[in-house]
Amino acid sequence: MPRNTLALFIAAFVVAWANFATAFTGSLESRMAAEPDLMIEFEGFDEDSTESIDHNCWQSFLDTYLVSDDEDQNLFRYTAVSNQDEETLGKYISGLTALGITQYDRDEQKAYWINLYNALTIQLVLEHYPMRTIRDIDISPGIFASGPWGKKLAIVEGVNLSLDDIEHRILRPIWQDNRIHYALNCASLGCPDLWPNAFYPNNLEENLEAAAFKFINSPGGVLIEGGRMTISKIYEWYDEDFGGTDEGVIKHLLKYGRTSIVREINHRLDKIKTDYDWNLNEAK
Repeated sequence: MPRNTLALFIAAFVVAWANFATAFTGSLESRMAAEPDLMIEFEGFDEDSTESIDHNCWQSFLDTYLVSDDEDQNLFRYTAVSNQDEETLGKYISGLTALGITQYDRDEQKAYWINLYNALTIQLVLEHYPMRTIRDIDISPGIFASGPWGKKLAIVEGVNLSLDDIEHRILRPIWQDNRIHYALNCASLGCPDLWPNAFYPNNLEENLEAAAFKFINSPGGVLIEGGRMTISKIYEWYDEDFGGTDEGVIKHLLKYGRTSIVREINHRLDKIKTDYDWNLNEAK
């Protein structure tokens, strides 16, 4: 092949690859920005139910393996999890998925889905560990899919569910509570912390409020550095959950931000960018 032709071929290949990489990254961004789409199978509930679900197993797991670093960020000791405890986690998840969840009241269901999502995420990481990022668990179906979120992982009331289903087709459309984003953990440093308390109906409000406050006042939520403000891409991916506008996002941040955050936000409305750290939330 003539040298000039080869050079043109290489240049064309580089451009094509760059376009593909951009499209691939865009597909991941689109996945994160999935719109809520109600799964009608889980609309039902029993407002008169007095039945409760035991999450003590999950709480014990968190107490044993979740630690805080010097910056008060919760990290998980994946390397320390024993085979017996991993098996116990599997039994906890199996116990949850065996329940007829639509026979419980709404608060019991909300706590159930949050705990199940987080437990499934930890189980996934343990099954594929070691890794640099959860995106390395590339098991979702589809050519341009990335990560584990589209893979069917659990069967509840005869319905095969993925993490995407739990988040975007159950929790978000049914409860329409933007604080759910602070409760669900995707095993990444940029994600709101894996919360140290199992969710129960009687602690839902307290923990959701505390999780929102902690994240927004952490570097992962709002970082002010070098005269520029960086906020989590969560507010870009899910802006519709925060009012669908930049003003809605800012209003939400102001609601939970400390005085210093509020002051800086008001002075930097034209200098805000978004970012997200996909590195594993691993305690070294």
